[in-house]
Amino acid sequence: MHGTVKFFAALREAVGRSQVEWELAEGATVETLIAHLQGTVPGLASWAGRAWIAVNRRYAASDTRLHDGDEVALFPPVSGG
Repeated sequence: MHGTVKFFAALREAVGRSQVEWELAEGATVETLIAHLQGTVPGLASWAGRAWIAVNRRYAASDTRLHDGDEVALFPPVSGG
């Protein structure tokens, strides 16, 4: 199965692009995808454990299963008041 990962704000700057395509085996989870991306997308490793994750525009946990065609978005942590 395959899909797209979009990077936003400081994450986009860190990896040097706004999106990448992914391809993983059936049954993969968000955690599987993040591990895959850490090995293939330079600049992501330092953000991977802190990023907010959404799958198809809904916030998702690391154990969320992915499906063919899913759009995953990664956002840097936000703080402020």
